[in-house]
Amino acid sequence: MWLIVSDTHDNLAKVDKIVELALKVKPRLMIHCGDVVAPFVIPRLDKAMVSYMGVFGNNDGDRFLLSQRSSGKFTISPRKETIEGKNVLIMHEPFMLEEAKRSGMYDFIFFGHTHELLVEKHGDTLVINPGEACGYLSGRATVVLVDPGSKTHEIVEL
Repeated sequence: MWLIVSDTHDNLAKVDKIVELALKVKPRLMIHCGDVVAPFVIPRLDKAMVSYMGVFGNNDGDRFLLSQRSSGKFTISPRKETIEGKNVLIMHEPFMLEEAKRSGMYDFIFFGHTHELLVEKHGDTLVINPGEACGYLSGRATVVLVDPGSKTHEIVEL
Protein backbone atom coordinates (compact mmCIF):
# COMPACT_ATOMS: atom_id res chain seq x y z
CA MET A 1 0.00 0.00 0.00
CA TRP A 2 1.14 3.54 -0.77
CA LEU A 3 0.15 6.70 1.11
CA ILE A 4 -0.37 9.70 -1.19
CA VAL A 5 -0.15 13.14 0.42
CA SER A 6 -0.03 16.73 -0.82
CA ASP A 7 -0.17 20.31 0.38
CA THR A 8 0.65 19.91 4.07
CA HIS A 9 1.57 23.62 4.24
CA ASP A 10 3.27 23.41 7.66
CA ASN A 11 0.10 22.23 9.41
CA LEU A 12 1.93 20.23 12.06
CA ALA A 13 -1.25 18.87 13.65
CA LYS A 14 -2.23 17.33 10.29
CA VAL A 15 1.32 16.11 9.65
CA ASP A 16 1.14 14.35 13.01
CA LYS A 17 -2.16 12.74 11.90
CA ILE A 18 -0.43 11.53 8.73
CA VAL A 19 2.32 10.02 10.88
CA GLU A 20 -0.29 8.32 13.10
CA LEU A 21 -2.00 6.90 10.02
CA ALA A 22 1.28 5.64 8.58
CA LEU A 23 2.22 3.97 11.86
CA LYS A 24 -1.19 2.31 11.94
CA VAL A 25 -1.52 1.07 8.34
CA LYS A 26 2.21 0.66 7.62
CA PRO A 27 2.32 1.64 3.93
CA ARG A 28 5.36 0.54 1.94
CA LEU A 29 5.80 4.08 0.63
CA MET A 30 4.59 7.63 1.21
CA ILE A 31 4.55 9.96 -1.79
CA HIS A 32 4.28 13.71 -1.12
CA CYS A 33 3.10 15.80 -4.07
CA GLY A 34 4.57 19.08 -2.86
CA ASP A 35 4.04 22.12 -0.67
CA VAL A 36 5.55 20.78 2.50
CA VAL A 37 6.64 24.45 2.81
CA ALA A 38 9.24 24.53 5.63
CA PRO A 39 12.14 22.17 6.30
CA PHE A 40 11.09 21.77 9.95
CA VAL A 41 8.30 19.45 8.75
CA ILE A 42 10.77 16.81 7.54
CA PRO A 43 11.70 15.43 11.00
CA ARG A 44 7.96 14.99 11.65
CA LEU A 45 7.56 13.00 8.41
CA ASP A 46 10.53 10.87 9.44
CA LYS A 47 8.57 9.74 12.51
CA ALA A 48 6.19 7.84 10.19
CA MET A 49 8.87 5.15 9.91
CA VAL A 50 8.08 4.67 6.23
CA SER A 51 10.10 5.19 3.09
CA TYR A 52 9.00 8.36 1.32
CA MET A 53 9.68 10.53 -1.67
CA GLY A 54 8.27 13.78 -2.94
CA VAL A 55 8.45 16.75 -5.24
CA PHE A 56 8.79 20.43 -4.51
CA GLY A 57 5.68 22.60 -4.74
CA ASN A 58 5.35 26.26 -5.58
CA ASN A 59 5.27 27.22 -1.87
CA ASP A 60 8.35 25.24 -0.88
CA GLY A 61 10.69 28.10 -0.10
CA ASP A 62 13.97 26.57 0.98
CA ARG A 63 14.32 23.74 -1.50
CA PHE A 64 17.97 23.23 -0.68
CA LEU A 65 17.26 22.59 3.00
CA LEU A 66 14.14 20.50 2.23
CA SER A 67 16.28 18.31 0.01
CA GLN A 68 19.11 18.18 2.52
CA ARG A 69 16.89 17.37 5.53
CA SER A 70 15.09 14.65 3.56
CA SER A 71 18.37 13.14 2.33
CA GLY A 72 17.41 13.99 -1.27
CA LYS A 73 13.95 12.43 -1.09
CA PHE A 74 12.36 15.68 -2.34
CA THR A 75 13.27 16.72 -5.87
CA ILE A 76 12.00 18.97 -8.63
CA SER A 77 8.66 18.31 -10.29
CA PRO A 78 7.73 16.43 -12.43
CA ARG A 79 9.35 13.23 -11.25
CA LYS A 80 9.14 9.97 -13.19
CA GLU A 81 9.77 6.81 -11.20
CA THR A 82 9.40 3.07 -11.55
CA ILE A 83 8.08 1.86 -8.21
CA GLU A 84 7.34 -1.80 -7.59
CA GLY A 85 7.31 -2.31 -11.35
CA LYS A 86 4.77 0.51 -11.91
CA ASN A 87 5.42 3.62 -13.99
CA VAL A 88 4.61 6.61 -11.80
CA LEU A 89 4.52 10.33 -12.54
CA ILE A 90 4.64 12.61 -9.51
CA MET A 91 4.14 16.34 -9.88
CA HIS A 92 2.90 19.29 -7.92
CA GLU A 93 1.30 21.59 -10.45
CA PRO A 94 -0.69 19.63 -13.02
CA PHE A 95 0.74 21.56 -15.96
CA MET A 96 1.32 18.39 -18.00
CA LEU A 97 -1.58 16.35 -16.65
CA GLU A 98 -3.64 16.05 -19.83
CA GLU A 99 -0.63 15.16 -21.95
CA ALA A 100 0.49 12.56 -19.38
CA LYS A 101 -2.99 10.99 -19.26
CA ARG A 102 -3.16 10.79 -23.07
CA SER A 103 0.31 9.26 -23.32
CA GLY A 104 -0.71 5.99 -21.67
CA MET A 105 2.85 5.75 -20.31
CA TYR A 106 1.93 5.73 -16.63
CA ASP A 107 0.20 3.33 -14.31
CA PHE A 108 -0.24 6.16 -11.79
CA ILE A 109 -0.20 9.94 -11.93
CA PHE A 110 -0.08 11.76 -8.59
CA PHE A 111 -0.31 15.53 -8.28
CA GLY A 112 -1.30 18.30 -5.88
CA HIS A 113 -1.46 22.11 -5.99
CA THR A 114 -5.20 22.57 -6.60
CA HIS A 115 -6.17 21.47 -3.06
CA GLU A 116 -9.05 19.56 -4.69
CA LEU A 117 -9.46 15.84 -4.11
CA LEU A 118 -9.58 13.90 -7.38
CA VAL A 119 -9.47 10.19 -8.13
CA GLU A 120 -10.15 9.08 -11.70
CA LYS A 121 -9.28 6.32 -14.11
CA HIS A 122 -8.06 7.32 -17.53
CA GLY A 123 -7.62 4.12 -19.52
CA ASP A 124 -5.22 2.01 -17.47
CA THR A 125 -3.91 5.05 -15.58
CA LEU A 126 -5.10 5.90 -12.07
CA VAL A 127 -4.90 9.67 -11.55
CA ILE A 128 -4.94 10.97 -7.99
CA ASN A 129 -4.82 14.36 -6.36
CA PRO A 130 -5.11 13.52 -2.65
CA GLY A 131 -6.51 16.97 -1.94
CA GLU A 132 -5.04 19.11 0.77
CA ALA A 133 -3.64 17.48 3.87
CA CYS A 134 -3.60 20.86 5.60
CA GLY A 135 -7.34 21.46 5.29
CA TYR A 136 -6.82 25.23 5.03
CA LEU A 137 -8.77 26.03 1.87
CA SER A 138 -11.49 23.41 1.76
CA GLY A 139 -11.86 22.68 5.45
CA ARG A 140 -11.31 19.03 4.56
CA ALA A 141 -7.91 17.42 5.17
CA THR A 142 -7.44 14.28 3.07
CA VAL A 143 -4.86 11.74 1.96
CA VAL A 144 -5.31 8.66 -0.23
CA LEU A 145 -4.19 5.09 0.36
CA VAL A 146 -3.51 3.17 -2.86
CA ASP A 147 -3.00 -0.54 -3.48
CA PRO A 148 -0.66 -0.46 -6.49
CA GLY A 149 -1.41 -4.06 -7.43
CA SER A 150 -5.19 -3.76 -7.71
CA LYS A 151 -5.26 0.01 -8.29
CA THR A 152 -7.86 0.32 -5.56
CA HIS A 153 -7.86 3.31 -3.25
CA GLU A 154 -9.25 4.64 -0.02
CA ILE A 155 -9.73 8.32 0.80
CA VAL A 156 -8.83 9.05 4.41
CA GLU A 157 -9.92 12.18 6.26
CA LEU A 158 -7.40 13.40 8.81
